[in-house]
Amino acid sequence: MSTYVYGITAWSNPALSEGMAGVGEPPRPVRVLKAGELAALVSDAPEALRPKRRDLLAHQNVLAEAGAARCVLPMRFGNVAPDDDAVTQVLSERAEHYRERLRELDGKDEYNVKASHVEEAVLHLVMAENAELRALADANRQAGGGSYEERIRLGELVAAAVKAKEAEDGAEVQSVLAPTAAALSVGQASTGWLLNVSYLVVRDSAESFLAAAEHARKSLTHLDLRVNGPLPPYSFVEPGPVEHAGSPIGAGTGGT
Repeated sequence: MSTYVYGITAWSNPALSEGMAGVGEPPRPVRVLKAGELAALVSDAPEALRPKRRDLLAHQNVLAEAGAARCVLPMRFGNVAPDDDAVTQVLSERAEHYRERLRELDGKDEYNVKASHVEEAVLHLVMAENAELRALADANRQAGGGSYEERIRLGELVAAAVKAKEAEDGAEVQSVLAPTAAALSVGQASTGWLLNVSYLVVRDSAESFLAAAEHARKSLTHLDLRVNGPLPPYSFVEPGPVEHAGSPIGAGTGGT
């Protein structure tokens, strides 16, 4: 039977609430595997596991409940090892790494921040800030819309100005948030977002981080700024056990 891995914690903090259930239908009971000073929160892995909403929530709920009382290194959804022995072997082999990560992440949460432009607002802003664009737009209007080539040129210049504004706004948001965080991890670029960054925040400083995010939201009104958290620190824990012990299913799902 293959083994599903939720997270890693210190053996001194292994207790789980009675009846904690994980992924699968019916839900598999969550249990603890010990390896020296470390422990892995695991369950039997269901066959043909896919990132369905019920299982994604089950994975997150295990981490949230276990992490409320202790530091847990969260594994992303879909981490499956061949068996229990493979998990404990990797815990033993990488014990120093996991102990260091537990020390570094203790008392900290992840907040994911995404930002995109409000299209109408940013277009108004780049036109207001760029005299050349305003002159070209006025000339086209006076010429009844302008020629095809003139409209294409204006569109290209506006697109370039918006692109430059994306880089400028992303850097400004990061300059506001970074001082209130212990670390940051830049996420994969995705269509529609000019910023996708996860911040590692000390729990006692969470109010300062959220206040900084609200300040950025109010000062950059042409942005749609979204903050998701607190989350388990997925972006600050790598590699996971199954990257050494087996092949993950649905890798990359379940974080931010």
